[in-house]
Amino acid sequence: MNYTDGHLKEAAKIAELLNRKSIDDMVDIICSIRQKGGRLFFLGVGGGAGNATHAVNDFRKIAGIESYSPLDNVSELTARINDDGWEGAFVEWLKISRLNNNDGIFIFSVGGGNEEKGVSVNLVRALQYAKQTGAKILGIVGRDGGYTAQVADGCVIIPTVNTTSVTPHTEAFQAVVWHLIVSHPKLKATEMKWESVK
Repeated sequence: MNYTDGHLKEAAKIAELLNRKSIDDMVDIICSIRQKGGRLFFLGVGGGAGNATHAVNDFRKIAGIESYSPLDNVSELTARINDDGWEGAFVEWLKISRLNNNDGIFIFSVGGGNEEKGVSVNLVRALQYAKQTGAKILGIVGRDGGYTAQVADGCVIIPTVNTTSVTPHTEAFQAVVWHLIVSHPKLKATEMKWESVK
């Protein structure tokens, strides 16, 4: 079996193994946030950062939920990293955004953050702050889910089917799952362009 065939077979297996109830629970939590007039704040690093900025567009435009990410303003983010340090940059941004118990934070991460191992500590700090404020915590993560899975109100863990491809599969399926969520009939508020063109 060549690499391409193997990778796609692994993707098909992951799709079969995804926890449907976890996805549906996240849909319900996001519906509740929207009903209360709350906002969604998307956080991630690396590929998760790219997914976060894409998701902001989708949740604003398709689901009609006020959504933001600190990753969309490079000037502010780098100033905060310079002044507050990388570990505190997201927390300080969330404080200025007045994160509160009507809101939610949505994490895209391969490992979910692990303070003891010094991995994605910026996400761990943001999650700790979200817990203090009573904001809902959502995540799409890989491996064992890390700190995100431990504290989340709704979380999808992308199953590991090949330990040498955890990152590409997790980051790819983050997009699969959030697109499922944002286009779910309970959440979709606006028809997407290409689906409306006859």
